[in-house]
Amino acid sequence: MNRAEILRYLRTSSKTEDERLLSLIDECCEEVNACVKPKTLHRIFDCEVTADSLIIGDIVFKSKRLADTIKGCWRVCIFGATLGTECDRLLRTYSATDITRSIVLQACLASKIEEVCDHLEDVLIADGMNLRQRYSPGYFDLDIEENRKIFEMLELTKRIGLTLTDTCQMVPTKSVTAIIGIEND
Repeated sequence: MNRAEILRYLRTSSKTEDERLLSLIDECCEEVNACVKPKTLHRIFDCEVTADSLIIGDIVFKSKRLADTIKGCWRVCIFGATLGTECDRLLRTYSATDITRSIVLQACLASKIEEVCDHLEDVLIADGMNLRQRYSPGYFDLDIEENRKIFEMLELTKRIGLTLTDTCQMVPTKSVTAIIGIEND
């Protein structure tokens, strides 16, 4: 995991020399790497992009900013990624017993899920795809409710154990769904 990114999540200078903090980050990173079990699932879909939406078959994602981000693409990758349930257990445990460790662990887990998403993008790039910026439900004008469509399209609960609450929050909490435009060849 990227220590500078973890420090950014902690809103601390990446040039910090606080040995206690750096040691705690290292301990939490080791714990995260020992217990999380990342899973991802992605599919490539043909799509149509209008001025304010992404259309995949009969499914419409309404978002002007998403449409602007993937304008000109005729394919998208839609994916789900999770670190698994163990991270939620760790967070619950440390939230009750060691709040400082809990905060650092939260930052380490955020860095780890980003690492998992970045790795998936690296795999797609290695397969010869030119990618646009990933875009997730809940970001700007893409309503978090759009997660329901992604869950249905990818069968995320059945395939990787990712579930959605009534308010469209994901469980495990350290999980991501996203849409990535694939530039035309």
